[in-house]
Amino acid sequence: MPVPPKPLPTQFTHTPFRTADACAHGVNRERLRRADLSTPARGARVPAGTTDFVQVAMAIGLLLRPDQHLSHVTAARLWECPLPRSLTTSEAPLHVSTTGSGPIERRAGIVGHRTAPDRAQVTTRFGLRMSTPAALWYECRSLLGVRALVVLGDHIIGPGRLASREDLERTIHPGDRGVVAARTALEQIRPGAESPMESVLRLIVVDAGFPEPALNIDVADARGVFIGRVDMGWADLRIALEYDGDHHRTDRETFSHDQGRRNAFVVEDWLTIHVTAPDISRPAGFLERLRQAFELRRRADHPR
Repeated sequence: MPVPPKPLPTQFTHTPFRTADACAHGVNRERLRRADLSTPARGARVPAGTTDFVQVAMAIGLLLRPDQHLSHVTAARLWECPLPRSLTTSEAPLHVSTTGSGPIERRAGIVGHRTAPDRAQVTTRFGLRMSTPAALWYECRSLLGVRALVVLGDHIIGPGRLASREDLERTIHPGDRGVVAARTALEQIRPGAESPMESVLRLIVVDAGFPEPALNIDVADARGVFIGRVDMGWADLRIALEYDGDHHRTDRETFSHDQGRRNAFVVEDWLTIHVTAPDISRPAGFLERLRQAFELRRRADHPR
């Protein structure tokens, strides 16, 4: 029967720690190899089974020099920004930037970068040194497609309230690798998108050739009484486009409110296209409904 591992000193229990610190307190190397501990990177340990990303990042943070900080998509995750799922798995590497001429981080599971001193924008969150939101957005230009970079930017200047569009613009430097992608994304970033899926929906519609919709349109009835706000739409045509997350279906109160709201919009002659997550992955259906809505309005404005 396996012998249970010897308890660690209390300061190393249930928290990330450096192996050097543990050894300095009398913990031998063999104890640090026991199954109750995991190794997120050489020189650090966390309790086995730790899945909390902040805890793993804290372990890496303990290993960094004063000229290093967490950056790119790692900083984006710590700022709770939306990213493609493939970049948020437990197997995804962490990104560390070195400011100046010091050695770039080379540990397994870490991607090292270098930042010029006049470019570094670093702050502290969760006790960790990391890129500012504006800086991480520009850093991600080499890791994200343009659409994902727009979604990230929409969140940073919108719901996240982490930076302004001007802050993002100031991070762009001519001649950098990936600068064209950053500029292209910046042109499409808009304040007002309240979720990543709304950002994606807007981009799909524009890419399909429709006029860019306005965001968060307040709609009133004929008496001027407010009846609701639509995610996006074309107020002059009375066409609305709404993204319905799962809570619109599963929450009884939300479902009931939606029904009354839809009735009010019908009375006021608004054409509302509702889109769900499966529609986003297969957009042909809702894009055709949207095309039909535009055609109906065109016929109404120009009867034969």
